[in-house]
Amino acid sequence: MQDNHQAGSCKPGFPGPMELQPKRNMKRTDPDAHAPYADPHPSGQESGNGLPPAGPTPRWTAPEVIRALEPLVLPERLERLQGVLAQRLSSVTVVLDRPHDPHNGSAVLRSCDAFGVQTMHVLALSESFSISRKVAQGTDRWIDVVIHTSAVTLIQTLRTEGYQLVVTHPQGERTLGELGSLGKVALVLGNEHDGVHPELSAAADLRLAVPMRGFVESLNLSVTAALTVQAAAAGRPGDLSPEHKDNVYARWLRATVPRADEVLRAL
Repeated sequence: MQDNHQAGSCKPGFPGPMELQPKRNMKRTDPDAHAPYADPHPSGQESGNGLPPAGPTPRWTAPEVIRALEPLVLPERLERLQGVLAQRLSSVTVVLDRPHDPHNGSAVLRSCDAFGVQTMHVLALSESFSISRKVAQGTDRWIDVVIHTSAVTLIQTLRTEGYQLVVTHPQGERTLGELGSLGKVALVLGNEHDGVHPELSAAADLRLAVPMRGFVESLNLSVTAALTVQAAAAGRPGDLSPEHKDNVYARWLRATVPRADEVLRAL
C-alpha cells in the first residue's frame, strides 16, 4: 500500500504532511537512501504491556493520545485509518532473519502492510536492519518492527506469544494453501546468502514448500515473502486485541497529525 500523506488529511490550521516520526532518525536527502531502522522498542526493552510506546513520553496512554489527536484529523482520513486497522492481523507475523539487502527488507515491509500483518520481527546480528525509502514507500510508519539481537530470545518471544515457526523448504510437508488454517504462524525468511539461521531452523514447527515448475529451485526473498504472507493472511479477519488496536491507532494518529508530538507535549 502506498500512502504518501497527501495534504488535506488534517484539519485546517496545521501545516503540510509530516515526515517520519523523529524516533526513526532517517536521513531524507537521497530519494533512495539506505538508512538504519531506529527501532522504538528493541527486544527486552518493551513497555509493560509488550507494546511500543503510544505517546512521546511514558505518561501518555493510547486512549489519551487518541482523544487528543483524533479531533485534528479530517473524517475521511479517520475512516481510512480505522478501516485499515480493523483488518490488521496479530495471528500472522514475519521473521526476517539477518537481512542484508535494504531493498529486500523494505519490500517485505510493504508486503506486511499490504496483507495486514502488523508486526515484523528482525534478527539483526552482524548487520543492522536498514531500509530503502524508495522501496518502503513510508510503510515503516504503519508496521511494528521488533529488533532482536539473539536467535534464542527471538524464539522464546514467539513461543511465549503462541506462534508456530514456519520455514520454507523444497521438501516441505506443508503447502501455501494450508497456511490460512494453521492458527498463529511466524513466517521465517532466511538470509539472502546463508538461508535460515541454524537455531531458527532447528526450532521450526513446520516446513513449507513453495511449488515451482521451472529450473530454479528458489525465489528471491521478497517474492517468497509476498507469496507466503498473502497465503497466510488470506481469509483471516482482523484480530488485534482491543488494547493492541488502541495502541496502533494512537501511533498512526501521531504519524498523521503534523508535529503531533509537539502538540501532545504542549497539552
